[in-house]
Amino acid sequence: MTNYREIAWQGLWKNNPGLVQLLGLCPLLAVTATITNALGLGIATLLVLISSNILVSLVRDYVPKEIRIPVFVMIIAALVTTVQLLINAYAYGLYLSLGIFLPLIVTNCIIIGRAEAFASRNNAFSAAFDGLMMGLGFTLVLAALGATREILGQGTLFDGADQLLGPWAKSLTIHVWQVDTPFLLAMLPPGAFIVMGLLIALKNVIDKKLKEHQPQVATEPSVTRARITKVS
Repeated sequence: MTNYREIAWQGLWKNNPGLVQLLGLCPLLAVTATITNALGLGIATLLVLISSNILVSLVRDYVPKEIRIPVFVMIIAALVTTVQLLINAYAYGLYLSLGIFLPLIVTNCIIIGRAEAFASRNNAFSAAFDGLMMGLGFTLVLAALGATREILGQGTLFDGADQLLGPWAKSLTIHVWQVDTPFLLAMLPPGAFIVMGLLIALKNVIDKKLKEHQPQVATEPSVTRARITKVS
């Protein structure tokens, strides 16, 4: 029986693809200068992950094992192209901001990894739930990284939200503090590496605290067996 609580725990925290597996680091570090770009890429990845898991699960019994990886990649590529065209049509500003990293979702190891490790071995509903949790975990890391870098770099939050949600979302921009000159370290890739390292360190500290508060299971002391030999 599928343990959905364990799947959620694995995707959102214990085996988070961004903080633990360290997959998809290239787009994760490249497009998270603002939370808007981070959410845009996260939602696109989430949609592709859920859809690919469902389709892979549905065709898993009809694809020979020798060609399963090329078939999975073709499915993912078709879905990424569909998502890319939708973003181009309905969120053109975001499409320009994400640039090459939208089509590069095809090469994201999170998607092909879940297709091979989980979707190809489970039913469609379980595969969809796994894709949802893994995608949410990745999106949350993107959002946390983007929010931190945006606040430190330019003192705002949700800058450019209209690119994702439409013209009405311009009013969502929050000015946390006045910045005369942007803090370039936070906006450039070195700042992304530093903030990412701090997030990983924070997760490790929380995991350590949780482990310390877990009840210790008493173990019985091992008993050494005496070897008896016959003396003539």
